[in-house]
Amino acid sequence: MSIDKVREFFRKEGIEERIREFDVSSATVDLAASALGCEPCRIAKTLSFSVNGRPVLIVAAGDARIDNHKFKETFGTKARMLSADDAVKLIGHAVGGVCPFAVNSGVEVYLDDSLKRFETVFPACGSSNSAIELTIEELEKYSRPQKWTDVCRIPE
Repeated sequence: MSIDKVREFFRKEGIEERIREFDVSSATVDLAASALGCEPCRIAKTLSFSVNGRPVLIVAAGDARIDNHKFKETFGTKARMLSADDAVKLIGHAVGGVCPFAVNSGVEVYLDDSLKRFETVFPACGSSNSAIELTIEELEKYSRPQKWTDVCRIPE
């Protein structure tokens, strides 16, 4: 299971005990916010795309939406999300639990600037009922991103 891969990843980092598992689903931003008792914007959702045949993850704030124009300017192609089957095969995590940790080799991770307005955020941990609270610095350290990017828009 994906959560086991993420648990092992965080065990090596010495923070496995910070993973939270819920009796309810946290597969969407709203469900995760409800399970955690936090604002939906603080959920660090991980979106999976195919960019010129490469699997790419964009980690963004829960209230952020992909801006198609910014995405195309950044990646040179239209935003095309992976299917649920392709996410499992290419990323290594199922939709609802996709996260930037313990992913398959060759997956590129980008952190969106929409996250920078928070001290801590809550990404999933490889299952549809898990999360971990990380500072932005920890998120950057553990997700090992290609870089920070600006491909989302935040509602006013």
